[in-house]
Amino acid sequence: MTHRSADNTGSRRVALFAGSFNPFTVGHDSIVRRGLGLFDRIIIGVGHNHAKTDDDIDARVDAIKKLYTGIDAVEVRPYSCLTVDFARQCGARYLLRGMRSVKDFEYERDMADINRRLTGIETVILFTLPEHAAISSSVVRELESYGHDVTKFLP
Repeated sequence: MTHRSADNTGSRRVALFAGSFNPFTVGHDSIVRRGLGLFDRIIIGVGHNHAKTDDDIDARVDAIKKLYTGIDAVEVRPYSCLTVDFARQCGARYLLRGMRSVKDFEYERDMADINRRLTGIETVILFTLPEHAAISSSVVRELESYGHDVTKFLP
């Protein structure tokens, strides 16, 4: 795949893939890697979610950065503001989202509509691969809290 020039102009297709990613799962990785076929650059925004208990955000950012070492089209950055505001700061014109099931649909549709109304940013949704549909960060955290090996759910 060829990427457009490295400048930060509006002609590049830059997407923000945002979440708390606590932890970053194989499903998240799949969305990023598949998204690289659609976008020139993907910024993985690791957000501080004030509603969730938060471990060390810097450790999560570092772990995700290591996963994409050598892939120049992927950047990983922490943020703590509204996601659409962070997208604007990054020059992203798209939000990349993954959808696991119909349970996610209404939430994602509503957020996409609000974000488009606020800023004009478009949301692009990729359906999660069937083998990853049951994997969520919260399920992985729960399994891990009970001592289960979760390595097969992590990239």
